[in-house]
Amino acid sequence: MNPASVGISLQACAKHYERGRQALHPVDLRVEAGETLVFLGPSGCGKTTTLRLIAGLEQPDPGGRVLFDDEDVTALPIEARRVGMVFQNYALFPNLDVRGNVAYGLRIRRLPREQIRRRVDELLELMRLRDFADRPVQGLSGGQRQRVALARALAPRPRVLLLDEPLAALDAQLREALRVEMNALLRGLGVTSIYVTHDQAEAMALGDRIVVMSQGRIEQVGTPREIYHRPANLEVAGFVGLLNRMRGGLRDGRVHAEGEQEIWFRPEDARLLPEHEGELRGSVRQVIFLGDRTRVGVAAGGGATLWADVPGRVDVAVDSRVALRVAAEALLNPAAKPR
Repeated sequence: MNPASVGISLQACAKHYERGRQALHPVDLRVEAGETLVFLGPSGCGKTTTLRLIAGLEQPDPGGRVLFDDEDVTALPIEARRVGMVFQNYALFPNLDVRGNVAYGLRIRRLPREQIRRRVDELLELMRLRDFADRPVQGLSGGQRQRVALARALAPRPRVLLLDEPLAALDAQLREALRVEMNALLRGLGVTSIYVTHDQAEAMALGDRIVVMSQGRIEQVGTPREIYHRPANLEVAGFVGLLNRMRGGLRDGRVHAEGEQEIWFRPEDARLLPEHEGELRGSVRQVIFLGDRTRVGVAAGGGATLWADVPGRVDVAVDSRVALRVAAEALLNPAAKPR
């Protein structure tokens, strides 16, 4: 853990805007020093509002408090909180080259020239930007600009790093590559980091813990595995990964179509079998090839389309008769799991 990092506590933090619109219901949350916490949810769920409260760009409603360790920073502006921010559009200075952008915050603080040079060189090396130090930022790729923005945010050695959808503007292939880089970088730095995204794959890859939000409320806080395999409610289960829902029952440790229980499970937990071998029989309605896997939609379980994942090399014909088998221990909703 970076010794400069701090823990963050939000105490009864709510936020109303004009005409009484409530963007955030009261939030109580603890972020551990050195942790990467990801806020995940759809647009308008309150995740960016929460980030802005931590940054000092917004003030919570009266009674709310933001603490860095034991220091109450609620009334402090962003420049007094020692936070670094990376935005979706990077907000780089087009009139400065790479080195000038990274050094900007250090020059504002009027640090000695040699100290600035050493810190900038250190970050250019860390971000693999040394060969681009004198290049205008307009001449960089999206991934390189993202690394410049991150280096600039880290230059003043912030206590907290705040990232607001920093990969959202990149194409899918580059976003996936940078996700891997970001994962290694955040863990290596050990800076307390708050990361906002609507991309569940990004959240799973980067978060030590994930906060799933909906309509201004926290639905669940947990590790990526907990969020995915033990969702607290239907809102979480449906937002994090594809969810199968059906009415049915359990018998002999397997799911059957007969019954009135609400049953949830993931496509990877449904085995696709010949029709006479499985419990949930039906016809193939849709086949989606995804490269490493094929997602098969089967009209089964009382007429609902249930999805199963099979290896990408497996070819399944539309309208063929098949069956699905789902083990009771794979179910997600606590009410349907066998005791």
